[in-house]
Amino acid sequence: MLFALANLIRGEPWLTALSAPQDDLFQELSRQRVAVVGNARSLEGGSNGAAIDGCDLVIRMHRAPMPQAKSHGSRTDWLALGMPVPQDLVRARGVGRILWMARKRRRLRGWMVRSPGFYRHPPGTWSALAAELGAPPSTGAMVTDLVARSPAAEIHLFGFDFFASLSASGRRTADQVPHDFAAEQERVARLMAADGRLVLHPPGG
Repeated sequence: MLFALANLIRGEPWLTALSAPQDDLFQELSRQRVAVVGNARSLEGGSNGAAIDGCDLVIRMHRAPMPQAKSHGSRTDWLALGMPVPQDLVRARGVGRILWMARKRRRLRGWMVRSPGFYRHPPGTWSALAAELGAPPSTGAMVTDLVARSPAAEIHLFGFDFFASLSASGRRTADQVPHDFAAEQERVARLMAADGRLVLHPPGG
């Protein structure tokens, strides 16, 4: 309650001051092989787990369902959020850094902000990507954009089928979410064409 009141009264500058600088993230990402793991249901049918865990840094999103190590791997180094998740889940996964990617801060929780290395994605960056896509960007699109702008050595995308198999972290259908997944898929294709570091792995592995 106290955090919610302070967040409301003090606003953006206060929250920005509590966030790790983006340069800190870029320094950690520098020269690393990074796995960005989406929540596509189709990931469960494959065998990408070893490839995911073989990367230097693993980023997952929201509740990050991990039904089996064979398909999903077992590590979560950074957790990117656009909605609250249970604190126990974050502790159980051994998450080293929470990334708050949502433009709005209303659903942000005090324990998230107090976690080591907490990062709040700049609202202006969210708005710029939304303007490019013509729709609010998904958390996966924002994380991919963030890592692509970093000096990472390799960027491996797993569990991204752009909502073809829906999300394992929710029950909503494509017409119930505000994102333009066709635009996000086209953007990833453009990024891969221009940047050889990016690899989109098929769900089956």
